[in-house]
Amino acid sequence: MKKLIRVTTIPLSMNLLLHGQLSFLNQYYSVLAVSGEDKNMRIVRKREKVRTSNVEMERGINIIRDLKSFWGLYLIFKIEKPLIVHSITPKAGLLSMAAAYFANVPIRMHTFTGLIFPTKTGVLKKLLISMDKALCYFATNVYPEGQGVKEDLLRYEITKKPLKVLANGNINGINTSYFSKYAVANSVKSELIQNLNIGSSDFVFVFVGRLVKDKGINELIYAFMKLLNSNDREMFYSKGSLKLLLVGPLEPDLDPLKDDVVKEIENNPNIISVGFQEDIRPFLAISDTLAFPSYREGFPNVVMQAGSMGIPSIVTNINGSNEIIKHDQNGIIIPVRDHIALFQAMKNMILQSEKREGMASRARLQIQVKYEREIVWNALKDEYELLEKVLQK
Repeated sequence: MKKLIRVTTIPLSMNLLLHGQLSFLNQYYSVLAVSGEDKNMRIVRKREKVRTSNVEMERGINIIRDLKSFWGLYLIFKIEKPLIVHSITPKAGLLSMAAAYFANVPIRMHTFTGLIFPTKTGVLKKLLISMDKALCYFATNVYPEGQGVKEDLLRYEITKKPLKVLANGNINGINTSYFSKYAVANSVKSELIQNLNIGSSDFVFVFVGRLVKDKGINELIYAFMKLLNSNDREMFYSKGSLKLLLVGPLEPDLDPLKDDVVKEIENNPNIISVGFQEDIRPFLAISDTLAFPSYREGFPNVVMQAGSMGIPSIVTNINGSNEIIKHDQNGIIIPVRDHIALFQAMKNMILQSEKREGMASRARLQIQVKYEREIVWNALKDEYELLEKVLQK
């Protein structure tokens, strides 16, 4: 059976971003998953029933470690002699595409799941652009995860190679049976509500992701505080309390939040921070609206996951988010870094209950029609087969 090697920078990406996909592809190719070794890769081996190989990669720039990672990838590719090497995430993309090029791998694919450089400035921005250009030089085929990512790649002239978005975007799609409000037992929801001290009449906003500046957490906390302190708060919501549920890890070393925001998260009883959770479904199931004011994304999974569970979203006007959400149809789109606009959108979600319920029902339907995971998986398999046919001509 022909060999396919999938590469990610960190094993968490292999575990979460490609959940189920490797097992599907393993029916048609001999799949090898390459990343660092930790509990996530052990989960991948057991769940996906694929082989794995250990190459540690740094997310940041470290010349010595990057060269070591490059050499490790090169040796694997020379030994395995795969038909296809397919990478996601930036560092894995650059290192594996270069290593596959020098190892004479015939099909070298990279999927851009998001671009870092558009939000950077100065020397760092130029360096990141140069790295992505080098990645594309070594790749034979380049795939933006969505139309917004494609437009940025074209605008910055990262590559002259054809850019193709598979299916309707996203790298893995959504299992709408798994991400369903009916998949979470009432007893689980009741216990969680009780443990988090959420009242039956409370209105719950939820955020899922890393608690960092680039995810818009500063703006989210400011908007939520403005809601709590609004003079007409009782007029627009008198049924219960307002709660903000934060599901994700705080990363103070990478992209720190403002000190007053951290203090508010730690001390405000209406803000409930639960850290990283293996299963986010119960937290989505007890929430009314997803608030996701990120500065940049490729194609955010959590917006699709929330939609699949029948939850409308407030998102910023950025790549991916503005492809999943249609304004006033399945959510609300606001400007980036605008906590006043976020406050108004949150207030509208509370006030306009009928409109919100309509958004919720349309949210799930759109995910089922456009982003069901089998649609994405089959589009990827068809692309592999197409490239193989092209190679044989």
